[in-house]
Amino acid sequence: MSGRKTTGEKNLMFFSGRAYPELAEEVAAHLGIEMTPTRLHDFANGEIYARYLESVRGCDAFVIQSHTAPINQWIMEQLIMVDALKRASAKRITVVMPFFGYARQDKKGRGREPITARLVADLFKTAGADRLMSVDLHTSQIQGFFDGPVDHLFAMPVLASYLRDKLEPENTTIVSPDTGRVRLAERWADKLGTPVAFIHKRRDLDVANQVKVHEVVGKVRGRTCVLIDDMIDTAGTICKAADALYEQGATNVLVAATHAVFSSPAVDRMKNSQISEVVVTNTLPLAGDKRFDKLTVLSIAPLIAQAIGEVFNDGSVTSLFEGDS
Repeated sequence: MSGRKTTGEKNLMFFSGRAYPELAEEVAAHLGIEMTPTRLHDFANGEIYARYLESVRGCDAFVIQSHTAPINQWIMEQLIMVDALKRASAKRITVVMPFFGYARQDKKGRGREPITARLVADLFKTAGADRLMSVDLHTSQIQGFFDGPVDHLFAMPVLASYLRDKLEPENTTIVSPDTGRVRLAERWADKLGTPVAFIHKRRDLDVANQVKVHEVVGKVRGRTCVLIDDMIDTAGTICKAADALYEQGATNVLVAATHAVFSSPAVDRMKNSQISEVVVTNTLPLAGDKRFDKLTVLSIAPLIAQAIGEVFNDGSVTSLFEGDS
């Protein structure tokens, strides 16, 4: 008989970068494990050092990092952590990025533009990642940019569960802020039993984050409207969409979004808007100056923990979303 057999057990190890330790700790608590101690610090010139304080040989490694500001630093830190795991002989490395940085640039809109979503996926593959896990990618096509499994998680069950108790389906319309989110709006409508509307918008191609024209398509007059999106950055799109809905006779407008990027001047815009409530998840950290009375933050940690458990146990991530993933 050649070779050697072993009865070794699978070993899940969970690691976190420095971008958002609070979310990592919450995920670890739901998994019922402790995060593996890791030494991370910056050299004087800004370079990042990483070292794991326990052996990771043969483990099933999950490395979580939220790509928040300063986004380039935290992406680089996660890449370095993955490289360290690969060189320390981790068996399988899953990169958990609740918010996928640079995902908005997923195609060339005009000549001489980059496709940064593909670039980021390639960087993690080169670093040694075997699998990616993210919540509400900007577009589903990004799953094809990574040469390996991609677990695309949806925050809709978390957000819809909260809103269901606040809404009367017969008097509610789910609204997509643009044509690109219509399929997502349809899934929301199917789940809540409501009709769908969408807003046709045109962007100023020469000015970032600037929307020029809105036109509402669908039944909104006399109804409560729920605007849904994957992220809120400067809130220009959402606030103008809310104004357009009120102009068309909507009686109330709520917003549900997964990623609260909240770049300036988003908070001031939403504070002073006609929107009655903004519901987001905690895929990104929100400092005190980014919180306001209309804001409700729901935890995404239980969903991420469930997905990690399914991957580790060779289960079905799709089952978490009733076949929608």
